[in-house]
Amino acid sequence: MSFNIALSGISSAQKDLNTTANNIANVNTTGFKESRAEFADVYASSIFANSKTTVGGGVATSQVAQQFHQGSLQFTNNSLDMAINGGGFFVTSSEVGSQDHSFTRAGAFKFDSNNYMVDSAGNFLQTFPVDKDGNSTSVSLTTTQPVQIPDTAGSPVKTDNIGMQMNLNAGDKTFDPASFDPDDPDTFNNSTSVTMYDSLGEPHIMTTYFVRPPDAAHTGESNWVAFYAVDGKKVNVDPASGTYDVDTDGDGIVDGSRNAETTGGAWKGASVSFNDTGAYTGSNPATIQTEALGVGGANVLGAGADGTQTLNLTFNNPTQYASPFEVTELTQDGTTVGRLTNVEVGADGLINASYSNGSTVPLARVALVRFANEQGLSQAGNTSWRASIDSGPALAGEANSGTFGSIRSSALEQSNVDLTTELVDLISAQRNFQANSRTLEVNNTLQQTILQIR
Repeated sequence: MSFNIALSGISSAQKDLNTTANNIANVNTTGFKESRAEFADVYASSIFANSKTTVGGGVATSQVAQQFHQGSLQFTNNSLDMAINGGGFFVTSSEVGSQDHSFTRAGAFKFDSNNYMVDSAGNFLQTFPVDKDGNSTSVSLTTTQPVQIPDTAGSPVKTDNIGMQMNLNAGDKTFDPASFDPDDPDTFNNSTSVTMYDSLGEPHIMTTYFVRPPDAAHTGESNWVAFYAVDGKKVNVDPASGTYDVDTDGDGIVDGSRNAETTGGAWKGASVSFNDTGAYTGSNPATIQTEALGVGGANVLGAGADGTQTLNLTFNNPTQYASPFEVTELTQDGTTVGRLTNVEVGADGLINASYSNGSTVPLARVALVRFANEQGLSQAGNTSWRASIDSGPALAGEANSGTFGSIRSSALEQSNVDLTTELVDLISAQRNFQANSRTLEVNNTLQQTILQIR
């Protein structure tokens, strides 16, 4: 009997040593959770036994229980690295469309050859689908899916509308619009530019030049002329809309009625008017539209683009104060094809992709799960676990809500192993092993003594 008791002690001490050694070996494993060997005494007695004098039968390992307390966070330069600050597990699957899920705290994710987010073993990170505003459309584990990051965003959209807000300096000197030359800064007051796009997504620079013509003194009204160019080439305001024209007949006087002159060769622009307090009173034409930008019009677009493209130009309450020229707003509604420039993950798990065309697209939301009994999870290797009867079913939810922790992007959760404690446990387990070995040795000596009795 004593041999068996000593052997059970040696076996338990060996289990403790193995557990401690495994903890030490994984001290640098991302997302690793330390284990603790738990033991129970072995005791058996029958109905007729005297429990007061019955000796126990040794020790048995009741469980090697993992400890799921939080590990410290290590910050990285990879935006795809994620750490859960609080409760929850990431969900992964071995194949696209598979419902065979495993769960992990290791958030070292990267792109595979198809731009899916995967871990080091190639398992796909599972996410909740979202709408265009980034709101989850479902938080059920059965609706999770791998997230694929598109290299490009959208199709090209040609620019139709350009808006502008600025202050024109009331103290600027005047110029004769008839002498306007975009290559000569001494013929205009100010200029500003915005990037616009044709139907193929090709960028072009549209420049607006402002010229302050001579006005009759003390009329309570001030007028400016706006001329337009795309890639340095003249673009007229559509004559059909009654544009402001420069002096085309050579008499040095700008057309006072601000209606379009019909003499050919003029650079046709638009007038912008202000009252005696510097407030915007309107433009002529009221709706400023350019001529077609393709062949037959301005001819500033490349081959293959939509030549009928025109630009609607709007002044959004500009001002004319005695202060320097300043542009406070420039908007346009066209886009080119966007190339992926960045991927960000928010504290709530929302994955946003940023593209070179300035668009930010919400792609998915990282799915998290929790369990009623985390220690009931069964280990699956690669720092991951699977649900079991003891753990209960996986309960899915969004990060940073309820009992789920928040997600820290560009961070990894380190192993929660305390190396100092493990080294002390190692010494304790070693002493325990030695003591049980000594018990076995003493029992062997007693047996030898008995066998030598004559």
